[in-house]
Amino acid sequence: MESEHRGPRRNGWTFLTNHARVLIAIARDPGIRLRDIALECGLTERTVQAIVTDLEADGYLSRTRDGRRNRYVVASGARFRHPAEADHEIAGLLAYLIGPLTAPTSASVPAAPAAEVANDTPGQVQSPVWGDDDGQRVDR
Repeated sequence: MESEHRGPRRNGWTFLTNHARVLIAIARDPGIRLRDIALECGLTERTVQAIVTDLEADGYLSRTRDGRRNRYVVASGARFRHPAEADHEIAGLLAYLIGPLTAPTSASVPAAPAAEVANDTPGQVQSPVWGDDDGQRVDR
């Protein structure tokens, strides 16, 4: 029995898009520079800038200025764009790949980014959590 996958294979494809990689890099480090995202993802700075613009325009991120740098907040309730996955939030993918995000709650300080995790002791990362719609802490 012959395999239907015989013949020339396309190399270089991956499961995650560049948009997903950029979003993951930002979720890991909300203060990351576009230059560093480009290096991490193997993209040009111009491509990363266009992707961040796309993600911001479609509500997946918001950006604020912090001195000379940007800080990003990943939208906690954003859903996948494709109709086949539109009933799932991107938070599940991000949690799987980097760990759960910390979403701001109504009681939190507005300047605290959603994707940032407090780290008081070098080498130790606190367990992040999501807040629910009522602002209550919810471990997921």
